[in-house]
Amino acid sequence: MVVGEQKPLEEILEMIEPYDRLILAGCKGCVAVCAAGGEREVRFLASAIKTARKAQGREIEIREVTLERQCDPEYVEQIRPFVGQYQAILSLACGVGVQFMAEHYRQIPALPGLNTTFVGGAERQGVWVERCQCCGQCVLHLTGGICPITRCSKSLLNGPCGGSSNGRCEIDPEVPCGWQLILDRLKELGQLERYLEIIPPKDWSLSRDGGPRKVQREDLMR
Repeated sequence: MVVGEQKPLEEILEMIEPYDRLILAGCKGCVAVCAAGGEREVRFLASAIKTARKAQGREIEIREVTLERQCDPEYVEQIRPFVGQYQAILSLACGVGVQFMAEHYRQIPALPGLNTTFVGGAERQGVWVERCQCCGQCVLHLTGGICPITRCSKSLLNGPCGGSSNGRCEIDPEVPCGWQLILDRLKELGQLERYLEIIPPKDWSLSRDGGPRKVQREDLMR
């Protein structure tokens, strides 16, 4: 899932300073799962904004709405009946959701209430970790299901480098060496011979280096 964190309140208040009528739009997708932009977070942030504005002697009207997803046009369209009554949209979705709002409602600004951080999962309650960089050419079948692009600090396709020590990365003793993890996993699977196979260079044009990407499924288009 996409993992995000809410921006500091001070930054949000500065961002919305010119506006007195605001749509605060949450998302029930990824950012709700990581407790950054769901219905609960919308409610708390709206209260915090109103409290801060009241302390300034200013009023603000906030329309709270939490959409199923902000990355799908049919859900983004749900605010069209009332969007013209407001001066800005403060989106608590990932960066994709903010951009979809901006594309659909060009007459008012769409503002980011979150910092989108990475694609990852829950390591344990309240802790989310990065596991994928969406490189466009997956090699997990060669590396025991552990991503060398994400887990290795240098994104080495063939490792480890000379900087790892005792299974730890040279950048931080708290960070496991990604390639040590891969070696251990291949050993567990009885596939250690795979380590001797040289993984060829990736086609980085399939990654972000090739510009904005698109997946198109003819069978789903209408």
